[in-house]
Amino acid sequence: MTHPARPTPDPSRKREGDKTDKPVTLAAVIGAHGVAGEVRLKLFGEGIDALKGHKSFNGGALTLVKIRDDHKGGAVARFAEVTDRGAAEKLRGTTLTIPRDALPPIEDDEYYHADLLGLAVVTDTGNAVGTVADVLNYGASDLIEIEKNDGGRFLVPMTRQAVPEWNADRLVIAEDFAQ
Repeated sequence: MTHPARPTPDPSRKREGDKTDKPVTLAAVIGAHGVAGEVRLKLFGEGIDALKGHKSFNGGALTLVKIRDDHKGGAVARFAEVTDRGAAEKLRGTTLTIPRDALPPIEDDEYYHADLLGLAVVTDTGNAVGTVADVLNYGASDLIEIEKNDGGRFLVPMTRQAVPEWNADRLVIAEDFAQ
């Protein structure tokens, strides 16, 4: 079974703690599409199928009426509350979230991308590195984008070798992957 907003689990991972009250982000509005109020979406996790199963987002503020693949890795959606291009443009930058309890429970070795964002990053030798800025996926496995304390950024693959553990407070990377 697949789950939105998370990759296939690595059973050798360790995870402690949980953010059970934090909403899970499935997509973000990146702009208007056409003149009738449709919006273009950047999808997170497992794509359009992750959104189709949900009709209400952001605590009921947005009701999904229709969604279709844009054939570019994103989607085009219509919400009942958005009736023209102006209203659609005002949604630019809005994330689409659902309550965590609307998703299947996760195993100890799995995660939702939202759980990793903002976590402090340290090396397995205890050196502070920065924070998790983003979780990217270009088709293989997740890449963790880390913003260093000096403002620079770098990527680390979400593999056992690179990220031996994480919990609700921090993500630990192997010293060899720190830049």
